[in-house]
Amino acid sequence: MKPAAFDYYAPSTFDEALALLDSQRDKAVILAGGQSLVPLMNFRLARPATVIDINRLSELSYIRIEGGVMRIGALTRHADLEESDLVSGALPLLREAVKFVGHAQIRNRGTVGGSVSHADPAAELPTVFVALGARFHVASSTQRRAIAADEFFVDAFMTALRPGELLVEIEIPLLPSGSGTSFVEFARRHGDFAIGGACAALSLGNDDSCTRARLVLLAAGPRPTRVQTAESALTGSRLNDDVLDVSAKLAAEAAQPTGDIHGSRAYRLHLLRVMARRALETARDRARAA
Repeated sequence: MKPAAFDYYAPSTFDEALALLDSQRDKAVILAGGQSLVPLMNFRLARPATVIDINRLSELSYIRIEGGVMRIGALTRHADLEESDLVSGALPLLREAVKFVGHAQIRNRGTVGGSVSHADPAAELPTVFVALGARFHVASSTQRRAIAADEFFVDAFMTALRPGELLVEIEIPLLPSGSGTSFVEFARRHGDFAIGGACAALSLGNDDSCTRARLVLLAAGPRPTRVQTAESALTGSRLNDDVLDVSAKLAAEAAQPTGDIHGSRAYRLHLLRVMARRALETARDRARAA
């Protein structure tokens, strides 16, 4: 199938893009990489009246570190994260997770901001950004604001973006020394949507006890599922195998997956428990090595 008729704009400046968004409001969608939007339009699951192509806004494509945070422009391609020495040195979790995003062709075109704004509960980058405590900077023709990752993802394919707003930048605080991270997922084939997965970020003190913990599941509910009960169990503890087992059990209890042709709810709960345990163990071992 082909998409329904629509008006197409390709602004050449950031201010022009915001003005177009303001004038179109609920009628417009943003085209960045198009790896999610174009298939939806081709199947006519999405029928926008207006498409605003922001690919000319090169100022929204960058990766840099300033003042203890990494800043990633919304138009940065997945492949840029995968190939960046800055990312692999400062936040290797991003590089580890982005390799699970589709296939090379998709990563070459897909954008970080597009993945975030699409808010697929089985997507890798939203899960990682919640685990890293990211903030999303958005802009409209009248204001700018920052939204914490915990508040940005509202429901499946729904975010806190308001009509007329454009995601501009993702801000990620760098982890302290003695930190370890891990991302794991399971899919039927590489490049398929994940059936379940987990992301862990742990920081250890001098006495080998956990000073900071984040555990987030993907494909476990309508949005990235942060397991705060497990984080509380981990923080202040020495991360022996018993503590990790309890935390993985708490992760499964927090999950709300639905069954489908790829696996029943019971199967997915078991899978998420296994994924959480693997992510925690790898993150712990990497933190100790650090």
